Amino acid sequence: MRIAIDMDDVLANSAMKALDFFHKEHGFGPSHEDIHGKDLHEAVSPEYSAKIVSYFFQKGFLRDVPLLPDCQEVVKKLYEKHEVFIVSAAMEMPYSLEDKFFWLEEHFPFISWKRIVFCGDKKIIHADILIDDRARNFEFFTGRPLLFTAHHNLKETRYERVNSWKEVERLLL
Repeated sequence: MRIAIDMDDVLANSAMKALDFFHKEHGFGPSHEDIHGKDLHEAVSPEYSAKIVSYFFQKGFLRDVPLLPDCQEVVKKLYEKHEVFIVSAAMEMPYSLEDKFFWLEEHFPFISWKRIVFCGDKKIIHADILIDDRARNFEFFTGRPLLFTAHHNLKETRYERVNSWKEVERLLL
């Protein structure tokens, strides 16, 4: 099988890093419970929505994002058995290209650079399975979509959902 895997909020806990940055910078902010069912910019008051989004556009922000539990082990097993690609719509945030590449190199050294796809629109992705946290990326996807649970997609019901990397392992290995 060819499996395409998104990065942000699927492998990397980037939303939680942004939330932590916001708390450190402002001394207040939404709790983890406050962001359930919302994008980060929707969980803060309007005067702060641009600020919380701006972190993702800062050089170096995505370089040291924490991993989600069990993703390294499960992705390695998938990579050994299937044709795995890491796919990220990184073009929106140009500084993220370098950050994401070196983050992958550090945390997933077994993934060849030939299997990393930085794109603007995931419509170009042709795979049997796409694991992603954004339902919009499934609209034109012709394979089997697996919606990886994240704070912002808790109300989404249109797609098959996976809640953890252990669940992905049980489902695909």
